[in-house]
Amino acid sequence: MLVNGVWQEKWQPVQGADEQGRFVRQGSSFRHWVTPDGSAGPTGQAGFKAQAGRYHLYVAYICPWASRTLIARQLKGLAELVSVSVVNPQLTDQGWQFGGFPGADEDVIRGARYLHELYTFADPSVTGRATVPVLWDKYSQTIVNNESADIVRMLNSAFRELVDTGPDLYPRTLAHEIDALNDEVYHGLNNGVYKAGFATTQFAYEEACEGVFATLDRLESRLADGRRYLFGDQLTETDIRVFVSLVRFDAAYHGLFKCNRNTLRDMPGLHAYTRRLLALESVASSVNIDHIKAGYYSIKALNPSGIVPLGPEQI
Repeated sequence: MLVNGVWQEKWQPVQGADEQGRFVRQGSSFRHWVTPDGSAGPTGQAGFKAQAGRYHLYVAYICPWASRTLIARQLKGLAELVSVSVVNPQLTDQGWQFGGFPGADEDVIRGARYLHELYTFADPSVTGRATVPVLWDKYSQTIVNNESADIVRMLNSAFRELVDTGPDLYPRTLAHEIDALNDEVYHGLNNGVYKAGFATTQFAYEEACEGVFATLDRLESRLADGRRYLFGDQLTETDIRVFVSLVRFDAAYHGLFKCNRNTLRDMPGLHAYTRRLLALESVASSVNIDHIKAGYYSIKALNPSGIVPLGPEQI
């Protein structure tokens, strides 16, 4: 946790809790936007123009929020335009660290040891948690945005004049429906598993766990008509949001987070849907099961022994 730019305490998974023991997630600190001409986006200041080689993504394979941005980057053909660094999946007392684990990168942009150093370089008085993903501007040496939902939409539309490939992840004709399902999925599944895993009372856990499976049941029913994606044949950002939770479900959420009514494999529609998405190279390249398991099971508050389970190895 950073307070006025100074790291204050050992890393803790519970960002906040309400009076009934519910996990409360913090908001994002940086909300600027990359746009085709550098004008201001929906939030933040102007000055961030879409340019090849200007931007860098900091991500963690363990993190579903960061993995959303990796998938969008690949689907939109931006691998040559936006560079990437992957942090160590094992959470330390100072949060995300660079290097020191197979497949983890050193920080080639600023030579930082910990991610929080980039936050304080961008804003010496920043208060909050140093999270991934981070979209970094190499030109002005600052953080553009650390909100995954914003970054996915930037990657979808901001660079079209430079590279116009891949599916439109937020088509205007589906925008209202996407926003509505995104909201349901966020509260019930994406953040719901964390509300179950980090609950501090039995009531809060049961409420969250029931919400997770109610959401999964509705998604299972939605796919029962044989549709390929959640909105038919159109792959959208909602599919990315759902996928990143499903691909981690049996490996982490079922056991560590106690979301154990059943496994993903017990839900044939969702399991087949996850496998369909994994068959896309742009999606599969965002998944590293060794990082996912090493990261989640390094959370001392939930797994003080640090033992990483042998399975599952496949989805």
